[in-house]
Amino acid sequence: MENKPSGSPTSFIDQLVVPGDVVLDLSSMTNQTIKLGGAGLRQDCDAISVMKAGKLRCSKPNKYWVESSTKRYVAQAGDSVLGIVVDSKADNFLVDIKGPALAFLPVLAFEGGTRRNIPKFEAGTLIYVRVVKANPGMNPELSCTDASGKAAEFGQLKDGFMFESSTGLSRTLLSSPTCPVLDALGKKLSFEIAVGLNGRVWVYFLRNSFIVVGLDSPCF
Repeated sequence: MENKPSGSPTSFIDQLVVPGDVVLDLSSMTNQTIKLGGAGLRQDCDAISVMKAGKLRCSKPNKYWVESSTKRYVAQAGDSVLGIVVDSKADNFLVDIKGPALAFLPVLAFEGGTRRNIPKFEAGTLIYVRVVKANPGMNPELSCTDASGKAAEFGQLKDGFMFESSTGLSRTLLSSPTCPVLDALGKKLSFEIAVGLNGRVWVYFLRNSFIVVGLDSPCF
């Protein structure tokens, strides 16, 4: 039997939830746009219920998802991820983002992209990209620009080294307030770090600067 929502969605935020929990009642949230992230929540009429165990998270404005630590990544529009180019076609690059299927990056999905300045990515190139489309049964679509069409921090990641982690650790590294591990490390070393929500982390050690790039909430 499904649990009933307690009236306010805030009562579930940052709490452990299990399949069957009803965490949102849309009938009491009029004139609000709700966005569901990940595969952990589903809508049934006016009820938003949980499909997998984890912690219910929320970010402004009204985006909800269930956070759990997994090795397999399920792409969601808006996620920033680290991808590895595996092949190139006339119109797209095929990219491994640790999901069940390869994603594709259109050759024009770059700031000021035209047929005359298509980047040359060889197999094995590491890139920091944004998921723009992620629909069931379809390969995710990527972009090397932010929502305004600017390159921002997206693009090829050169030098440094990349390691893989769980998706839960990636979110921890991107957490706010400052992730304690990166806080302590930043006091000893200077480096750049790019954290992908797909469980990949890239680090490049510097001499005089410390920069963190990631999704909505960077660690510094």
